[in-house]
Amino acid sequence: MDGFSLAVAAIGSVIIVFALLTGFAYTTLLERRVVARMQARIGPNRAGPFGLLQPAADGLKLAFKENFTPTGVDRLTYFSAPVLSLVVAMMAFALIPIADPITVTWGGQEREIAFQLADLNIGILYILGVTSLAVYGIALAGWSSNNTFSLLGGLRSSAQMVSYELAMGISLIGVVMIAGTLSLAEIVEMQRVRPFVLLQPLGFVIYAITALAETNRAPFDMPEAEQELIAGYHTEYTGLRFAMFFMAEYINMIVVSAVATTLFLGGYHLPFVGDMPWFVQIVVFTAKVIACLFVFIWLRATLPRLRYDQLMDFGWKVLLPLSIANVVLTAIGIVIWQAR
Repeated sequence: MDGFSLAVAAIGSVIIVFALLTGFAYTTLLERRVVARMQARIGPNRAGPFGLLQPAADGLKLAFKENFTPTGVDRLTYFSAPVLSLVVAMMAFALIPIADPITVTWGGQEREIAFQLADLNIGILYILGVTSLAVYGIALAGWSSNNTFSLLGGLRSSAQMVSYELAMGISLIGVVMIAGTLSLAEIVEMQRVRPFVLLQPLGFVIYAITALAETNRAPFDMPEAEQELIAGYHTEYTGLRFAMFFMAEYINMIVVSAVATTLFLGGYHLPFVGDMPWFVQIVVFTAKVIACLFVFIWLRATLPRLRYDQLMDFGWKVLLPLSIANVVLTAIGIVIWQAR
């Protein structure tokens, strides 16, 4: 890797981290304002104009809160669990393309800058592999806290991940079969005219539901379930350590929304719209991600939490068979299309 490529990668990494941390902060504000609106309340509006400085105020508050360590914890695992959750949440975004590459002149030569940190030919497998690691931070936090309720939250998250990760992976096979590639950049390019959600409506619905369960969001927030487990896996965490779990959850929401946008909603393309400048493409991509986040928030404000047996039954007895059926129907459709 030459100096130019190294500099682009380093700058891209910094931008991704900054964008995700900023996105996390203002997703919390968006959720509080939207839920307040749905419940006929006002929501935060005191810190800054329209409450725009509320995330900064919350961050400062958490930074200055006391960090205490309960007795009997496994100290190494206890301290590393929130860091693991946060790092894994950020890693998945590295392969998401947010605009077409642009060409710049550097040292008298034309060089290409891609709005994507890396384009692997196994991109979808990387996304699935990295997102599945998120459960380790939660499970280790529950186990290391020396708290029965925390342990139960960690175990619930592990069982939930096993149940829904399988259906999620299979729901994406239809996209891979149609695209014939695992590269996210190539999949987005194939949706320049027609987004894959039109060809994979069932796969999109299954992915959306499993994404809710993967991120432990209502109505699938069983690992936290405050009526049953106090606060679940993060009961014994305070201050910035708790904030890391909070950040990981919301960054995971952004990541799964970005993946849904990339694989099903056409990425940064708009149907029936020709080539757009790169900055317009970034705006289009961001708008689609925000729309997905709005649905996350809407469902939290609307649906009650499921019982744990209902949650597990739904994953194994409904979503898994439907995802397999979607693969079969996609295969039949491809064969019929090719035989025409």
